Amino acid sequence: MTHSRHLGLRTAAASAALMIGLGACSSTSDESAGQSTLERLKDEGTITVAIADERPYSWVEGSEARGATIAMHEEIFAGMGIDNVEVVEVDWNSLIPGLNAGRFDAISAGMSILPDRCKQAAFSDPEIMYTTGLMVPQGNPQGLSDLDSVAAAGDVRLAVLNGGIEAGYADALGLEDVTYVDNAQDGMDVVANGRADAFAMTAISLNWMVQNNPDAGVETTEAFVQVIDDVAQVGAGSTVFRQEDTALLEEYNAELAQVTGDSQAYLDLVGEYGFTEENLPPADLTTEQLCAGELG
Repeated sequence: MTHSRHLGLRTAAASAALMIGLGACSSTSDESAGQSTLERLKDEGTITVAIADERPYSWVEGSEARGATIAMHEEIFAGMGIDNVEVVEVDWNSLIPGLNAGRFDAISAGMSILPDRCKQAAFSDPEIMYTTGLMVPQGNPQGLSDLDSVAAAGDVRLAVLNGGIEAGYADALGLEDVTYVDNAQDGMDVVANGRADAFAMTAISLNWMVQNNPDAGVETTEAFVQVIDDVAQVGAGSTVFRQEDTALLEEYNAELAQVTGDSQAYLDLVGEYGFTEENLPPADLTTEQLCAGELG
């Protein structure tokens, strides 16, 4: 596969409140009409995916949807015979609830595969491996390196994405002075404005933001793999579907395997967004393992 196959990509940025009014068909209504979600999407030729403006995974710039997960979905859904992707933007914490409410058909945000989330929705095979980082004021005045250093300092005001994996890390470490933000831009803003001492998120996203905001007065630490209870927290993200949409998930995984099974095909899609072969999931890492929390 190459990135030569392009979709008719449409964007419709919307707030979570506005999303309530969208009339996207739910899987339940499809099945009651004798049609699966996969069949409906193929008949209509359009799938609606939700993003949360986390760069370089997925975002809207002007009227164009961009990012690594968007590039992958341009390829994968076209290979499934679904030629148009409509993108809606919501807050991170509204992604799974909105999916299950039928407001969109899938989540295109590189969402981490976590046991609690697997109870709520169905994750595709792993797509992107990642590490964690901290965004700090230029010069890193508190000498932070990872969340253990935040805990050891005792007086660090930490910002995390509401509903993000780093929020779970902060809770597990017993961090108390935590600010929850709705999106990555808000996280950078609270550090730049001095309302937080550090913002924890995926390292590739933080690096992208610093590179594209050179005057923000922030920098990033070296990437790290956080350890919780002596277990390294393996980070892997994927596309998210409703649990009942099994046929859609199975066909998506079959098409995804053609991308993740070929490192050059993978890099052709995501390389321009700063992802490398290190972000390609190992063949023996499964969604079942990650959903079971089998990280050790």
